[in-house]
Amino acid sequence: MLDLTIKTQLATYLEKLQQPIELVAALDDSAKAKEMRTLLHDIAELSDKVTIRENGDAALKPSFAVGRPGEKARIRFAGVPMGHEFTSLVLALLQTGGHPPKVDNDVIEQIRALPGQFHFETFISLSCHNCPDVVQALNLMAALNPGVSSVTIDGAVFQDEVNARQIMAVPTVFLNGEPFGQGRMTIEEIIAKVDTGAMARDAEKINARAPFDVLIVGGGPAGASAAIYAARKGIRTGVVAERFGGQVLDTMAIENFISVKKTDGPKLAAALEQHVKEYEVDIMNLQRAEALTPANNGLTEIRLASGAVLRSKTVIISTGARWREMNVPGEDEYRGRGVAYCPHCDGPLFKGKRVAVIGGGNSGVEAAIDLAGIVAHVTLLEFDNVLRADAVLQKKLFSLPNVTTITQAQTTQVTGNGEKVNGLVYKDRSNGESHEVALEGIFVQIGLLPNSDWLKGTLALSPRGEIEIDARGQTSLPGVFAAGDVTTVPYKQIIIAMGEGAKAALSAFDHLIRSSVK
Repeated sequence: MLDLTIKTQLATYLEKLQQPIELVAALDDSAKAKEMRTLLHDIAELSDKVTIRENGDAALKPSFAVGRPGEKARIRFAGVPMGHEFTSLVLALLQTGGHPPKVDNDVIEQIRALPGQFHFETFISLSCHNCPDVVQALNLMAALNPGVSSVTIDGAVFQDEVNARQIMAVPTVFLNGEPFGQGRMTIEEIIAKVDTGAMARDAEKINARAPFDVLIVGGGPAGASAAIYAARKGIRTGVVAERFGGQVLDTMAIENFISVKKTDGPKLAAALEQHVKEYEVDIMNLQRAEALTPANNGLTEIRLASGAVLRSKTVIISTGARWREMNVPGEDEYRGRGVAYCPHCDGPLFKGKRVAVIGGGNSGVEAAIDLAGIVAHVTLLEFDNVLRADAVLQKKLFSLPNVTTITQAQTTQVTGNGEKVNGLVYKDRSNGESHEVALEGIFVQIGLLPNSDWLKGTLALSPRGEIEIDARGQTSLPGVFAAGDVTTVPYKQIIIAMGEGAKAALSAFDHLIRSSVK
């Protein structure tokens, strides 16, 4: 099951086990059960601290639990956790075996202090790059708190369970049998949802902070770059972000980041955060900015959704952008029930089904190509009369036998049966006629919208809602700068956002120097 290289690496990790662990398998006669048995024996052979029992009982088979001998196991994998989830398995082994996790001590203590019983079930696909973060967070909580248990369920293996619970997006999390959340969630976000007093405590701490020299709003590539450049100047620097890493966290393959041949979004986001933490930067994550008040007595104020207020001599706004929605009837109603925005994550749930991709740019055509290898048929709809994707992508697309491309198609409605998507309606822009397409999934890939709604009426925005800046990153408010995808700078690329963040930080520093001279 595991090749020699992986076995060698895993054996090194298992040397870190401080306590014995037991793998308890609940198997059936399926091919997946045979894979699972082989995997577990491969692991056990690598450490004398790992033992196996195959007499386990569970509602989902094949599955196995990770626990300590003599204790009730609180971590379970239903399906074979390979692909993106192999790291989740390794971490579950280490953390159950007493190896300390790489999270802040405050987070560990908050998990241990959670009262009550929390049984989490997480539906994943092995190709989902957002799923491991959720799985690893919940498994860590289960390893640290006896009141928490976590089951990871491979939706491709347990299709009956997926259909029964009407799951059409991953990761989907249930808590004590009730829907808890969908999509990428960090451990801090999960804890905040179950620890109801966390927001008030965080707001109190934030309000007590002294004013910053530069406060960066947003934690994507532009924000991280700005933070590093500002901190290296030796000035008091803070970052407040709704989600550190930003939209990069939702990006799969990154192959145009110069000097790095290939990486993925979550890996790059983790590296950005680690780099920022090398400096004296005050990071305030999971905090959404709601309003900006122009400078009063030399300090600009940022009000957060929690009610807390931050003050700073200069501000850099780098709140990025989000996926553009179709804004048609049925889209909101069937979001997560057939309407999706991440083909890499949710594609495997539509195996053998008919889906549509909305958008003929690079993202849309890439999505159609990826999905064509999984689903029965893909219908790609493009508003314009030609596709806008690169020629090499179009050539690949047109070579696929199970893809239909329709141009001059304006999607006007998402239809469903009350529980999930069953089709869409589009208007042929060449003649005005309406057509219906029967399908079970819709992947929306039509570009980005700047995250600037909270700034309307405060500083100058373009007709597209982007923050207007000059060559130095200066906005219409003195001392307030902006960088990245939220601005009018063309070409929304990671490497460009990083450069703009650095430029904004240097401009903010220059502003501080000049404004300090009487």
